Amino acid sequence: MSAAVDQLLSILDLEPLEHNLYRGLSPQIGWQRVFGGQVIGQALVAAQRTVEDRGAHSLHAYFLRAGDPAVPIIYEVDRLRDGKSFSTRHVVAIQHGHPIFSMSASFQREEKGLEHQMPMPDVPPPEEVPSEEALAETLMDRMPPPAKAYWQAERPIEMRPVDLSRYLSPQKRDPGQYIWIRASGSLADDPALHQCVLAYASDFTLLDTALVAHGRFVFDPSLMLASLDHALWFHRPFRADEWLLYAQDSPISGAARAFCRGTFYTRDGLLVASTAQEGLVRERLPSK
Repeated sequence: MSAAVDQLLSILDLEPLEHNLYRGLSPQIGWQRVFGGQVIGQALVAAQRTVEDRGAHSLHAYFLRAGDPAVPIIYEVDRLRDGKSFSTRHVVAIQHGHPIFSMSASFQREEKGLEHQMPMPDVPPPEEVPSEEALAETLMDRMPPPAKAYWQAERPIEMRPVDLSRYLSPQKRDPGQYIWIRASGSLADDPALHQCVLAYASDFTLLDTALVAHGRFVFDPSLMLASLDHALWFHRPFRADEWLLYAQDSPISGAARAFCRGTFYTRDGLLVASTAQEGLVRERLPSK
């Protein structure tokens, strides 16, 4: 297991404080606010700790305040319902006495049903696209210092964009992108763990998809970007330490908000998860 994956697993391993109460820590990597995917993943861990014999099938979350990476995050779980087939949980993340994040999650016992899916996009396999090192080399000059430090260090999630050309030119394009992702080390055979790791990774690059239509980039200092809400649905079992194609698009952007969607496919074409997010995309006012 890589050191970065080991650190991610330690971040997801919440400390129980009391019944329905957990504490999570943030990595000290110099970021000014907590990465949204970390809070999603930790909140899902907290919810899963209160459910037995059922896997998560969906979560819906709102980011309320920016998280402070310097202090722990307290997760309070409300056990809303345990039915014959489904369980529902509500999780609130708290810092400095205020909620910073709110999430509802639903869990279902394993069942059979009618099946169909949209086909996987026709893209090259991960072995035939540029490596993560090529992406970092392409973007390094544009990154702010905290992001540059992150990309220069070992990372828990490996990402390989199918097409690097958008990073080489500010040309406006159709708002979509395909990225192969996986954990950068092997994970234990626990389906809940793989769901939490994917929840963590699902916040990477999603809001950035809206900027493709405008020839802009996530590190653009003239833009203010923040996740506002996040939804994730789990359709089938999968492994987060094996390559998954993250297919993303952005149907609309306006009123300083952008809406983005994503689907996750295994390399043999199974659709295993879907996600959606609305985020703040605001032009910064020039300083006086």
